[in-house]
Amino acid sequence: MSFNKVDLSFQSSNADYETAKVVIFSVPMDSTTSFRPGTRFAGNAIRVDSFGVEWYSPYRNKSLKDVPTIDIGDLDLPIGDVERALETVYETTKQILDDGKLPMMVGGEHLVTYPVIRAMVEKYPDLNIIHLDAHTDLREEFFGRKLSHATVIRRCHDLLGDGRIHQFGIRSGDREEFEWAKNGHTHLRKYDLIGLSETIKSIDDKPVYITIDLDVLDPAVFPGTGTPEPGGITYKELLGSFDEFEKIPNLVGADIVELAPMLDASGASTAVAAKTLREMVLLLHK
Repeated sequence: MSFNKVDLSFQSSNADYETAKVVIFSVPMDSTTSFRPGTRFAGNAIRVDSFGVEWYSPYRNKSLKDVPTIDIGDLDLPIGDVERALETVYETTKQILDDGKLPMMVGGEHLVTYPVIRAMVEKYPDLNIIHLDAHTDLREEFFGRKLSHATVIRRCHDLLGDGRIHQFGIRSGDREEFEWAKNGHTHLRKYDLIGLSETIKSIDDKPVYITIDLDVLDPAVFPGTGTPEPGGITYKELLGSFDEFEKIPNLVGADIVELAPMLDASGASTAVAAKTLREMVLLLHK
């Protein structure tokens, strides 16, 4: 498997694959979305919008111009075949890791995080996940499916086990999911990001993967998502979490998911996603 630059890339992310440290790729899949679909269009919407995003981040005091990054574009997925699509995501991530690079994945629905974690755990057996989201995503199955955007963190737990998934901003889910988390399976913080700094300290130098479902943001900030949940965090609070992420000594990969660009005709949600991707790419280059 070989990867090349694409004609439409995220901002200045057009380094040669051999020299790139971070590899951006997007997963155009919303096959198990349970409410409003459209996340399959997120990757290219963010690419187009990125031309309105400054390369320099005053928050990180870094510029995308200074960091070797390649964007390999949307993965070519078999429409309607969830298992084969997830296998493509897994194989892509595994290749990126085998080549000594860091994956930066853009969803797509949140289920696409699961095959990335499959590949990550093979390389980093003591991996920890920091998960920002409005939803628990801890169902054993949803609408009869074990592989769903509502079960993705439960499937990741199947791979990692207890105590290695750290959830923040959670404000929606079934009662059994909250009880299951409370029984020691995950560390779950409801409503906000309080305790993130202490969590990062407790993880110490173990490898960390960050998955951000952008619906962790309040719908007033980010309406362009399939299952909006009132009561979310502000964008300034999200930026504050990035300040904490800078303290992670061993950040090995990340994703942002669940932008459905056509659900926000103003374009504000896509702008938020593009700016968030810039910040995460710069963090991975730390």
